[in-house]
Amino acid sequence: MGVLGLDGVEDTGLVIPSARSQGGFRLYTEAYVARLMVIRRMKPLGFTLDEMRALLDTTDRLDALDSGEPLPTDEHEQLLDRIRDFEHAAQQRVADLRTQLARAEEFATTLGQRLTRTPTVGR
Repeated sequence: MGVLGLDGVEDTGLVIPSARSQGGFRLYTEAYVARLMVIRRMKPLGFTLDEMRALLDTTDRLDALDSGEPLPTDEHEQLLDRIRDFEHAAQQRVADLRTQLARAEEFATTLGQRLTRTPTVGR
């Protein structure tokens, strides 16, 4: 998982293994693997642990609908609004990363051009 490894994720309480094998390996349910994937996707976009927790709490609450738990209409709309806010933030961060990538590619190209036009000395 990179910088925020499984131990780090467990320490935050965002994801906790459902059990451990006899060999000490973490065992996760499908739901927790899905949570790990959300965290893995949010991390490179610069979302904070609190933001990750807020999104996971929101999606957990929405998932309660799938289990048949009724939600008041106003709460359902508030949850959807939060998801929309996260979607907007993610789209903005993706756009920012694209801009940064374009600048980095331009810089790398400039360096390559500099190498091709600089005469070799002493050969």
